[in-house]
Amino acid sequence: MTGTLVLAGTPIGDVRDAPPRLAEELAGADVVAAEDTRRLRRLTQALGVTPGGRVVSYFEGNESARTPELVEELVGGARVLLVTDAGMPSVSDPGYRLVAAAVERDVRVTAVPGPSAVLTALALSGLPVDRFCFEGFLPRKAGERLTRLREMAGERRTLVCFESPHRVDDTLTAMAEVFGADRRAAVCRELTKTYEEVRRGGLGELAAWAAEGVRGEITLVVEGAPEQGPGEIGAQELVRRVRVREEAGERRKEAIAAVAAQAGVPKREVFDAVVAAKNAERQGS
Repeated sequence: MTGTLVLAGTPIGDVRDAPPRLAEELAGADVVAAEDTRRLRRLTQALGVTPGGRVVSYFEGNESARTPELVEELVGGARVLLVTDAGMPSVSDPGYRLVAAAVERDVRVTAVPGPSAVLTALALSGLPVDRFCFEGFLPRKAGERLTRLREMAGERRTLVCFESPHRVDDTLTAMAEVFGADRRAAVCRELTKTYEEVRRGGLGELAAWAAEGVRGEITLVVEGAPEQGPGEIGAQELVRRVRVREEAGERRKEAIAAVAAQAGVPKREVFDAVVAAKNAERQGS
C-alpha cells in the first residue's frame, strides 16, 4: 500500500494556535519535510514533542530536486508530513509540486487544518468576505506589478495578497493609482503576534501612512470594484479596460468584444470610445 502525504498548518504567530493534531503527526510521521528545519526545531520545542521520523528540508531552492525523493517514500508506504514556516503548505509556500506529484501517483493526500494569514486578514479587514480572490505575492518589478493591477481593476471580489514590508508603500501607491485613492483596504501586520495591527482606510490614505515605513509580515485586503449596471460605465473606463487587455496580449478586436460583453454594452459603443480616445491623443500630440 502507498503511504500518506499530510499537509499540516503551523501557527502564523502565536504558537498556542497550533492544532492539537500537529503534535501527534510530528511524533508519528516517518518523514517530516520542513521549509526551515531550524524553525521546525523551535516549534517542536515549544510544543514539547520530538519528531519520530527523520527530518528533511523542503524549500523553494530544493523543491524540484527533493519532490521525487519524497514521492518515492510515499509510494513505498511512508507517512510524510509537510510543514512550512507559517500557515498552510502550498499557499504561497512550498507544497504544490509535492501534492501534484503525489496525486499523479495515486498517493493519498490529507491535511491537518491550521491557521491561515489569508483568512485571518480577510475576517479582520471589515470588507466583504462572501466572495474573494487570493493573488499571493504581486510581481516585484514596478512595471509588471502595475500591469497585474490593471488586469484586476474590474475585479468585484475582495482581493487578498501578501507583500514585503519593503515594497508595501509602493504597492499601495500603485493600487491607489489603478483602483482609486478612495477604494477601501486594510493592511494587516504581524497577525496573532505581539505587535498585531490592522490599519483600515482608503488606498491613498494607507499609501501615505506606509511611506513612513512598515515592519513585519504583511497581508493586504482590498475592496472589490463597485458594481456597475449596463450603461453606467463611462467611455474613459471602457477605453482603459480595452488597453489593459491589449497590454496583456489580446488583439484589439477581441479586447473590444470582451469589454463590451463584460460591460453589457454594444461593441460599437466600445469601438467608438477607443477611436475617439485615439483621435484625442493625436490632436494633443
